[in-house]
Amino acid sequence: MLLDDHPELMPPMTEANRPYWEGCNANELRLQCCSDCATWRFPESPICPNCLGSRSEWLAVSGEATVFSWVVMHQKYFAAVADQAPYLVAMVRLAEGPMMVTTLDIDPADLSIDQPVSLAFRRATATQQIPMFTAVSR
Repeated sequence: MLLDDHPELMPPMTEANRPYWEGCNANELRLQCCSDCATWRFPESPICPNCLGSRSEWLAVSGEATVFSWVVMHQKYFAAVADQAPYLVAMVRLAEGPMMVTTLDIDPADLSIDQPVSLAFRRATATQQIPMFTAVSR
């Protein structure tokens, strides 16, 4: 289901996060990496939380992550996605270090803490893809 009729559910694209959203449309998860100490950061920030440097570049990450935590959402908070309930909301730790909130395309009964997952993308609107994660084939 596309969210074109519900723009309030999509985070806005700004000049500060444009490289992130453009990366998603290019099937890449691009994050800021500090040019001074090589610390990855998400969400974007003008200052590195590690060294307080102000220089960074946007680079594609590996797409490898592990499950940190998750919740199965049964409450229908938004009419636009009411037919999707129940759905998973998860926190994953990227191999590069940052954590991000995302959705998982995995049966909740098959989930475990530290489970490896891999990056995928799904179309959210007619013009924008968003990241999600799927189980790693073993």
